[in-house]
Amino acid sequence: MPAASGAPPASVNIFDAPDDPSLLRDLREAGPAVYVKDHNFWVLTRYEEVRAAAIDWETYSSAEGVALLDAANDAIRGAIIATDPPEHDVIRGVLASQTSPRAIAKLRERIASEVDAITAEVVGRGTFDGVVDLARVIPARIVGDLIGIPDEPRDHLFAGSDAVNRTFGPADARLEADMPTVISFLDWIASVSNRSSLRPGSWGAAVLDAVDAGVLTEHSAQLQLNALLVAGLDTTANALGALLRVVAEQPHLWEAVKADPSLSAALFEETLRMWSPVRGFFRLTTRDVQVGDAAIPAGSRVFLHFQSANRDERHYAHPDVFDISRNPVDHLSFGYGVHGCVGQAVARLEAHTVIASLLRRVDSFELTGTPEQREHPLINGLAHLPLQAHPIS
Repeated sequence: MPAASGAPPASVNIFDAPDDPSLLRDLREAGPAVYVKDHNFWVLTRYEEVRAAAIDWETYSSAEGVALLDAANDAIRGAIIATDPPEHDVIRGVLASQTSPRAIAKLRERIASEVDAITAEVVGRGTFDGVVDLARVIPARIVGDLIGIPDEPRDHLFAGSDAVNRTFGPADARLEADMPTVISFLDWIASVSNRSSLRPGSWGAAVLDAVDAGVLTEHSAQLQLNALLVAGLDTTANALGALLRVVAEQPHLWEAVKADPSLSAALFEETLRMWSPVRGFFRLTTRDVQVGDAAIPAGSRVFLHFQSANRDERHYAHPDVFDISRNPVDHLSFGYGVHGCVGQAVARLEAHTVIASLLRRVDSFELTGTPEQREHPLINGLAHLPLQAHPIS
């Protein structure tokens, strides 16, 4: 990577205490673009600059990968997340009919029924782990079914996706320890990526159809299936976990939504803004670019820090306060531009149906222990959330 110029090395590291609001403020105050010396990359810290970079794929390219390490980028090159137009447009087109507003609308009743059955069983226990028993179970069921993977025990999905997502960050002892899980998980996805395993009419089957039509190669199809399954799990699970935590810690929010269920969407969007499920992704600059006082050379790794941008006081008033009246539909938690999350409509549908189901059953939530944060360089979510649900009498 070319040498940095125009900005002092950052005094903080984005992989150290990444959920500390003061760390994010320090990064933003250091400048809109800050060079992280320890890992030799730039980080864009503020909303305006991150959003502008997200839409400018010609300058901030994903085609050389969106991870920090070269080996990780080599492994995902050609996946939907690691391509630019026109190749990216071709891949998105494969799923266009499955992810259109009309197609998502047709899923509403089915998803509502499945979500309602899950929440009824879990809430009926009284006490439960909001992450393990609910937030992870729902996307494992819904996303797994949409992709068409076999209806078998899916307990391994989150350990596998967690390990794969860790490859997007720095090399450390935890990544080394997780590599056997990465390999076995990707081998498992490959083992079910065939006509005999994937449900007809599913997203996975559509990817295989594209191979038969000559639109995708078999290698490209495997990359897309890997990306769909890994990306489709964490975003929704982490957001649902954060939502359950906030309504337990701030019960007035649940009271507000009970009084006015139309606030459900705003509750979810503000949750996404405050606790971005994915902290960000890397890009590679294709030309020299000036960001504030920083001159970023061509060929530099740049981290688009969605989490920091979503807490930028230049864009959101009192950003560290959960404000259900804010309804921040312009947050960056699902990315922006051509690389906006392909499954975000499904994630919103899942979340809205979860909230609706809980509203019919739960008067209030109460923490029964201390929430446990996941230790992860790029994924922002809880590992455990001990809860009690007090039923509506």
